[in-house]
Parts: sequence; C-alpha cells; structure tokens
Amino acid sequence: MNILLINHYAGSLRHGMEYRPFYLAREWVRLGHRVRIVASSQSHIRAQAPQLAGRAQLDETIDGVEYRWIATPAYRGNGMARVLNMLAFVARLQLQARRLAAEVAPDVVIASSTYPLDIWPAHRIARLAGARLLFELHDLWPLSPMQLGGYSPRHPFIMLLQAAENYACRHACAIVSILPKVRDHLEAHGMAPHKLHIVPNGADPAEWLAAAPALAGAAGARLAALRREGKFIVGYAGTHGIANALDTLLDAAHLIAGQRIAFVLAGSGPEKARLQGLAAARGLGNVHFFDPVPKHQVPALLACFDVAYIGWQRQPLYRYGISPNKLIDYMMAARPILHAVDAGNDPVAEARCGLTVAPQDPQALARGLLALLTLERHEREAAGRRGRAYALANLSYPVLGRRFLQACA
Repeated sequence: MNILLINHYAGSLRHGMEYRPFYLAREWVRLGHRVRIVASSQSHIRAQAPQLAGRAQLDETIDGVEYRWIATPAYRGNGMARVLNMLAFVARLQLQARRLAAEVAPDVVIASSTYPLDIWPAHRIARLAGARLLFELHDLWPLSPMQLGGYSPRHPFIMLLQAAENYACRHACAIVSILPKVRDHLEAHGMAPHKLHIVPNGADPAEWLAAAPALAGAAGARLAALRREGKFIVGYAGTHGIANALDTLLDAAHLIAGQRIAFVLAGSGPEKARLQGLAAARGLGNVHFFDPVPKHQVPALLACFDVAYIGWQRQPLYRYGISPNKLIDYMMAARPILHAVDAGNDPVAEARCGLTVAPQDPQALARGLLALLTLERHEREAAGRRGRAYALANLSYPVLGRRFLQACA
C-alpha cells in the first residue's frame, strides 16, 4: 500500500519533534508499505530544520521513510506569522496536489497536521488518486485556541478552522484520534459514528528496553550526589510551560520542605527562568533545575527518579481526553507516577502505575508525594512495572502502527 501522510510539523530522529509521524511511518515501512511524509520546512518544535538551501522543496529518505519538505516562511510564536506559515503550507500543497497524486499514487492520504486546514488539499489529492482519505486529530482545533487562547468563535481564522473541521468530519473516510473521548464532539460536527478510530500516542520500545547507560555530565553527577545524601527524587522531564503546572509542584515543594525529598526539573521552556526565580525567591533548596538532556539519554535520566511527576491545569478542554508523550515515557521507564489531572481519561489509573491527585492543588500534591514516599520500595517498583507492561501492550508503536492501518482498510 502507498501511504501519503501530510503533517506540517512532522520530524524525525534527525530533526527532532514531532516524532509520531516518523514512528508510525517507520512501522508501516517495516510492514512492507511505502510511505511519503509531506511536511513544512519551518516548525517551532523541531530541534533541527531541514536544509533546503533556498530550494522550494527537498526530498530525502530517513530510515526507509520518504520525506518531502516544502519551503514555507519562517515564524516565531503564535501570532500572525504562524498563521501565514500555515496558509503557505496549505496553498503549496494545493499547487502540488496533481503532482503528488501522480508521483506517490497513494492508496491512502492522511491529513495529520495539528490544525485541520490540510484536509482540503488532502481531499483533492485523494480524489485525483482515487485514494481513501483519513483525518488524524491531534488537538481539537478550533476549540483549543478558543478555550486556551480566548479567541472568539467569530474570529475569521477560527471560522476558517471550524469550516475545515466540519469538512473533515463529513468527507474523511475515517478519523483517527489521539484523544479518546472526542466522539460526541465530532459527531456534533458531522462525523458518522462508524468513522472513529482511537490511536493514542506511543513509544518506540527499542529505545527503552535496551540497558540504559549511566547518565553523563553534570546532570549525572548532581543526581548521584542527591542519591548519596539519601534524597527521595521526584522528577519532571519536559517543557517548562504554563500548561505543565510546575507552579503547583513548587508550591508542594514549599509545603514539604522538611522532608528528604529532592525535586528535579529537567528541560527548557518559556516558563523556566520565571520558575527558577520563584524557587530562589522562596528559598526552595529542595528544588533543582537541570538543562535538557539529549533524547538518547532520557531513559537514563528517568531511571534516576524515584517518582515521576506530570501535572495539568484544570481545563474543561481535557474532558475530551489526554495522551501525553511524557506520561508514556515515564511508563516505559518503569517509574511510579504522580499524576495531577482532571480529564476524560487517566492512563495512570488505567495502568495502576501510580497515584492521581487533583490538578493545581498543592496540598493534594504534597499529600500524594508523602503517600508515595511512605510506600515500601517494592510497592513503588511494582507500580512502575505495571506501567511499563501497560505501555508495551497498548502504547508501543509496533502495536499502534497496526491499529492505525485498520482505519486505512
């Protein structure tokens, strides 16, 4: 089968996030399918941009997956420049529709960008090729920018996004959603009930089941020192942003400052400097900020945590469900997890791999940490093993790649 996957922000192990398109495509290639990913040259989440050197596009193959990078204008932040970047990508896809249909001869065309505007060029390519059209839902747009960004439903860009979502619900042969509780929302916008398939985010088991090397550099030395001091290490690894509710973690650290708990926050992000300043102003000597570690060292970093933390804001948007990559990494690392969330689903509760508490509630978080601290070590290790077993059975890309293909049939 020939598969054309359109994802504006698709990355690779060479370029960095977004990884999901690459991992799925690589599994499909391993199963004997041919896959072409079409992505934008510009993305705010990639670590390394493809080098087009002034060309309009670049074709290359990475681990058997064919890529076409389409040149688009640079942007920063979430303002008008990003909107223009999206529109440029969609317009250039429209211009290339006939060529892509002929070159790839796809049996399946997947519109998979975070925003839904790529459904229109994807549908055109599918019609030209006589292919099946799939829509992959990552986040709910335009609901996310309305609820998180405060945009009016009458904003012209929001209205355009809504028209695209409605079009996808009506015209896609199947819809694959990362979020597990979106059925009512999509049916309200025109999706027939039989179209929906749930395929959450996942992990590559090969990256986790090999023996993790010792954590190198300053991070490894500092964590080893904390261990020698007898500290119980509660760790967070990932973006330091507003959505990650790290203020709540600092508040909990203040409440239980007298305990032998060390809080380790590894990563970068727009909120990191403010959080560091807040910890210093409050004299939180039990909080330690680390630089990000390379992707291949993440398993070694997580292996140093006694408990892994992930938190969320209290947002009505989460009633449609969650599927965070960070949580799956914690499971694959076999760490017991402290999860602060109120959402339509809770993978930690489903896997019985930790403890869930209310979000944005420092007292509840502190109580949860003390409960995990007082557990016997073998009980925490058993919870971690349950999480890994759950992830391997339900959230590994060899499993998810096959599940996704069921929607393509």
